Amino acid sequence: MRVEEEYPGVMQNLEVAITSTYSRHPEMSDHDVIRVLETIIDAYVAEKLGRSPRHLISTDLEGLLLGNVRGMCDLRLGHGSLAVGGPGAEELGIEPITVDELLLCLKRILKSVERWNKRGGSQGYLRFVSQYIR
Repeated sequence: MRVEEEYPGVMQNLEVAITSTYSRHPEMSDHDVIRVLETIIDAYVAEKLGRSPRHLISTDLEGLLLGNVRGMCDLRLGHGSLAVGGPGAEELGIEPITVDELLLCLKRILKSVERWNKRGGSQGYLRFVSQYIR
């Protein structure tokens, strides 16, 4: 079964975190998304392997996107909440997933960003996914 079929809610939540940042910052590029996804993937893999994660973020916008996507990741893992002091995953009825399941979703989105970037240019993925995520 394809990742997007097995974890549609997780995929949509992660893409909402990306597209909501893009809607507030139309200068954002697919490259920003790629760097953030690579950073988050590296952080979870580093945690599993017991090594220090690499820090790949270089701009304030990437830092903002990182916070938004990582916040959604934490929520899907059963940690944190959507807003400070807001309801957490349990109160929202979100079934926590494992780090390995989250990594599958992040890697699938990364692959999509890379493909749509090649097809559509510097914002190919962002323009494509924004059609479907509101």
